[in-house]
Amino acid sequence: MNETTTGYERFYNRELSWLDFDDRILSEARDTSIPLMERLKFLSITSSNLDEFFMVRVASLKDQVNVGYKGLDIAGMTARQQIEAILEYTHDFADRQYSTYNRSLLPTLKQNGLKIISYHEDLNEEQSEYVDKFFRSEVFPVLTPMAVDSSRPFPLIRNKYLNIGALLQDKKNKDNVDFATVQVPSGLPRVVTIPTDEDGCSTVILLEQIIEKNIRRLFTGYKVLCATPYRVMRNADLPFDEDEAADLLVEIEKQLKRRQWGEPIRLEVEAGIDKQLLKVLKRELPINEESIYRIHGPLDLTFLMKVYGLDGFDHLKEKPFTPQQPKYLEPDRDLFEQIREHDILLHHPYETFDPVVKFIATAAADPDVLAIKQTLYRVSSHSPIIASLAAAAENGKQVSVLVELKARFDEENNIVWARKLEEAGAHVIYGLVGLKTHSKITLVVRREEDGIRRYVHLATGNYNDSTAKLYTDMGIFTAKRTYGEDATAVFNMLSGYSEPLGWNKLTLAPQWLRDRFLELINREAIHAAKGHPARIIAKMNSLCDKEVIEALYDASAKGVEIDLIIRGICCLKAGVPGLSDNIRVRSIVGTFLEHSRIFFFENDGSPEVYMGSADWMPRNLDKRVEILFPVEDPTLKADVIEILNIQLSDTKKARIMQPDGRYEKVDMRGKKPLGAQETFCSLAMKNAKKGHN
Repeated sequence: MNETTTGYERFYNRELSWLDFDDRILSEARDTSIPLMERLKFLSITSSNLDEFFMVRVASLKDQVNVGYKGLDIAGMTARQQIEAILEYTHDFADRQYSTYNRSLLPTLKQNGLKIISYHEDLNEEQSEYVDKFFRSEVFPVLTPMAVDSSRPFPLIRNKYLNIGALLQDKKNKDNVDFATVQVPSGLPRVVTIPTDEDGCSTVILLEQIIEKNIRRLFTGYKVLCATPYRVMRNADLPFDEDEAADLLVEIEKQLKRRQWGEPIRLEVEAGIDKQLLKVLKRELPINEESIYRIHGPLDLTFLMKVYGLDGFDHLKEKPFTPQQPKYLEPDRDLFEQIREHDILLHHPYETFDPVVKFIATAAADPDVLAIKQTLYRVSSHSPIIASLAAAAENGKQVSVLVELKARFDEENNIVWARKLEEAGAHVIYGLVGLKTHSKITLVVRREEDGIRRYVHLATGNYNDSTAKLYTDMGIFTAKRTYGEDATAVFNMLSGYSEPLGWNKLTLAPQWLRDRFLELINREAIHAAKGHPARIIAKMNSLCDKEVIEALYDASAKGVEIDLIIRGICCLKAGVPGLSDNIRVRSIVGTFLEHSRIFFFENDGSPEVYMGSADWMPRNLDKRVEILFPVEDPTLKADVIEILNIQLSDTKKARIMQPDGRYEKVDMRGKKPLGAQETFCSLAMKNAKKGHN
């Protein structure tokens, strides 16, 4: 069966599409029109993104190869073919990361009064003495050098941790050469400020450089032949059988410990590493040659976020934006009263997340509130929402919280919070077997003069007060009866086995959401075929569901105009003659992480607008509890449509997918410069100013 008959050429590979997204972030780091410190931040993000990509996506593909899985992905590639393509892409990507760091960022930092220095370079006498003293007093007591010989086996090299490997020659027996390793302590700051140089430049050095300079002090009696930093990435997926797990919380705790023992996926070493030293690492880890990345610079560029935080360089950053008072809320009035009067739209981070925090805190303290129910996927490490839920339970209110223990890389944090809530007397549900609960919903049940009233908050993003300052998300408050009834039904489903006969307003995955999206897309196709107004605008993080993409292709063929605003993965091909002539795809990469999911359907001149927690991905539609909710208030609906239109008008940060899959910046001919995120900041400040007046 050839490629044409299978239809694989109609789709892009998911993993390579994700790497293209990280490449768009890298292009921000390379953009000299962006403030210097912001460019450092973008380069740091590419590094942390790539780490997670290897630990999860590449690891999953390697698992498929290891078990002999022969299936093809949406683009017709085997797991082995995908790994080969990924390794080729990421080796080139790493070269471009470090070219950006070495050839652009370091010299420009130096020009602006900041040096990131290596001990290999000329430390002046004062700096050298400072570094050695810092090593003796602060670093040496923490280090645990580990030699490998006949009596001491090769130690566990932990996932993502930075290490220094060395070859040691016994001074008494020069024929005896051993391997030793020392873990760079994560509890100490990696970026260390040292005395300024003769030019008065602020100067920093990395912790591993300080250790490397003084490594001979760790191995007295031996000659250190060579020493080089290295880092290994391991398979960080948590495979376990939920059906067989007697206690999900205990089982996940066990698996978290095993994460450090996962199969090595990638090894980073400094370029120029001694061949014998590398041979030891390859043998002991073990890892193959194509998974070794020889780095021309410091390993793990996430340290640049620490450099970004150094004092004295605010002039090299974007002016920080302060989230504003929401347009539809009066801060000095009772929150419940305002929600009763009208639905309230929130647009984060342009509008502050504080009303959501206040909503829970007010409910916890209100003697008329009988119950609070909430789903939690990712929360901050010092969550005020958790504190309010615990206080509510201690106040005798019925508090039911679904804490998703399977939220990747947040498992430990969520376990801590789940136990805290249980100790306070809350009823905690640890997710559902076989599904992740990714929906964002809160229900407050309150006794009022005219009876019981339900207040609902629905959102596109997590109940996380920290990321709400960095991610673009949307939410609504409503006291409408229909939403309250549906919210009650949602929590009854999550806590028991009660499935409603129907829904008033909400649509949930995994049972109903896929069909609902297909129905909405196909309805536009029918309108277009009849010559009626038909258009789709959809904003999300990722699009890789084959059935949804096929429905979009069909709608395009029937004349539906389709605009997709997709931050990351997109397996759909846009603007391909005869396939997707009427489909346009744009990705916006800016100061804030685009995270909201918004869906507009023209519906023959009677537009419908929805928001929700789900992307158009198989995992969201088939393997998660997700919620889609309509925005029905005419004023709020108009606001959401305007938000979409502003994003479609972005000429500064938008990149447009070309028929060959490349993303290019907007052609500025005949267009005015417009940045959507800048515009939303300005609008939020303007609306807040009106509110104060």
